Amino acid sequence: MTEQATSVSTVKQLLQARNGLIIHQALCAAAKLGVADLLERGVRTTAELAGELKVNEDALYRLLRALASQGVFEETSSRTFRNSGLSCSLRTDEPGSIRPAFLFWGTDFYYRSFGEILHSVQTGEPAGAKLFGMSEWEYMRQHPELASIFDGAMTNFSAMQAPAIAAAYDFGAWESIMDVGGGNGILLSHILRTHKSLRGILADQPDVLERARKRGFLDSELAVRTAMQPCDFFREVPSGCRAYLMKNVIHDWDDGRAHDILVNCRRAVPANGTLLLVEWGLSDANLPSTGKLSDLIMLVLTGGKERTIEEHRELLANASFRLNKVIPTAAEFAIIEAIPA
Repeated sequence: MTEQATSVSTVKQLLQARNGLIIHQALCAAAKLGVADLLERGVRTTAELAGELKVNEDALYRLLRALASQGVFEETSSRTFRNSGLSCSLRTDEPGSIRPAFLFWGTDFYYRSFGEILHSVQTGEPAGAKLFGMSEWEYMRQHPELASIFDGAMTNFSAMQAPAIAAAYDFGAWESIMDVGGGNGILLSHILRTHKSLRGILADQPDVLERARKRGFLDSELAVRTAMQPCDFFREVPSGCRAYLMKNVIHDWDDGRAHDILVNCRRAVPANGTLLLVEWGLSDANLPSTGKLSDLIMLVLTGGKERTIEEHRELLANASFRLNKVIPTAAEFAIIEAIPA
């Protein structure tokens, strides 16, 4: 009797994985439709929503009913819904909105790639390259609409993670910092606001810097302490700062390409400077970890990987850095401080 009960419980637990896929795709559909934005106006019937969205009313009801059973949206009366605390995070104008991420996760590039995860396990190669015949980055360049969706998702994630990272380390001790591959400059803006004496440079591709100027995260009072510098970290990392920061850059690449980036960083970092890598931390064996799941995303999409501290230590040593210390953050990231060897 005990063995049967254990077996049923085990099967039920494993079936939650199937449920996770269904809920994920339902959230992607709701995000793309913008249901939470429509419900911002108040309680709406599915007939009203379906008419505005031009979708099948009964199918929309079934979608919202299933999501409401998970706490996403709330059915207030028969076939009538309003936003819940969870669905508010799917609104476009909500600070920290997760909608851009679900828009990206619902794209062909993302979910079709995960449909080919077995290919990645068999070969160690990104499934996206098999499906689309090119790397993620080349695919983004050829599909600017997808690149814009991806940028929105990464921007919102950075906005949520940046305060904890900025508060976890004394960036101000280095006087000047260059955020290499820093995107729109959100993390750099939080670091500069937290450390008032610090000067910062945002270094990235010219088109990314142009977008960063339009976003304006480094405007206002930060403008006098910041500059922007074009950078292709596979060719050269600009000199001129004591500290160099890279968040979620190294994890995008295999060991060979990561080594090339770190070698270019070593040429730029002065003898009295530092390189700061911000990467996902990995938990001990058998414990849950966002980093371990992110590692599968790297496997399937980019060909990169999340690394243990020892793997980072070896990678840094091969580029003439010495791992000095590791600082955990409240955002599940680790700040890895490396100094010239």
